[in-house]
Amino acid sequence: MPTKYEKLIMFFTHPTFLAGIFSWLGAQFLKTLIHLIYGRIKTIKDLIANMFWRTGGMPSSHSAVVTAVCTSIGIKEGVTSSIFMLSLLITFITMRDAVGVRRSSGVQSQKLNELGRELEKNECIKEYKSIKEVNGHTPIQVIMGALLGVLIGFSMNLLK
Repeated sequence: MPTKYEKLIMFFTHPTFLAGIFSWLGAQFLKTLIHLIYGRIKTIKDLIANMFWRTGGMPSSHSAVVTAVCTSIGIKEGVTSSIFMLSLLITFITMRDAVGVRRSSGVQSQKLNELGRELEKNECIKEYKSIKEVNGHTPIQVIMGALLGVLIGFSMNLLK
C-alpha cells in the first residue's frame, strides 16, 4: 500500500495530469510568443498576464487542455470506457463554447464598450465604466489548440 507521500507523487506524475498541465502551459507559451512577435506585449506585466491568464488567441488553451486530457484518458482507459466518453463530450462542449458563446459575448462586450466610450465622448452620459471583454476563439484557433492537445496527450503517455 503506497504511503501518502507516494500517492502525492503518483498524482503529480500521472500522465493525464501532466498532459493537462503541459498542454495549458504549451498553448499559453505559444500564444505569448505569437504576441511577442507581433509586438502586442509592451511590459513585463503584459508578458506575465498573457502567459498565465489571458484568454483568446492562437492556439486555444481550453481546447488544448481538454483534448490532451481526453487523449490521455483514451490511451489509459480505452476509447470504449465510460470515462473516455464523458471526457470526449466535455471536450466537444468546451470547444463549441470557445467558438460560439465565448466568442459571441466577447464581440458584444467590445461593441458595448465602443458605444459607451462614444456616448461619454459626446457627453450623452457622464462617465462610462467599461465591461470586461472576454475573448473567445476562431475555429482555427480551436483546431490548433486541439491538435496541440492531442500531440501532448500522446507524448505524456509515451513518456510514462
